[in-house]
Amino acid sequence: MTSKQRAYLKGLAMNLDPIFQLGKGSLTPENTAAIAEALEARELIKISVLQNCMDDPNELARMAAERTHSQVVQVIGKKIVLYKEGKDHKKKIELPK
Repeated sequence: MTSKQRAYLKGLAMNLDPIFQLGKGSLTPENTAAIAEALEARELIKISVLQNCMDDPNELARMAAERTHSQVVQVIGKKIVLYKEGKDHKKKIELPK
């Protein structure tokens, strides 16, 4: 992913609300499956890491991206943004070249 594409996705993610919360259970297989399913449907998602989660948000983002075959767009504080190119061409996010 180029820096221009990453900047474009960051701009789109600004208006998104987090659709997942990771708490003290951290990144479970159930969470991972749900995140993968959401990425297939939306391509770009935001995840919130709660205060009671003792894991590092950067490490959680890396693990989630690795397990769901997606890319980390950004991690700011306790917010994670992930992107995975979808297979459905109707609602595909067009990345700049």
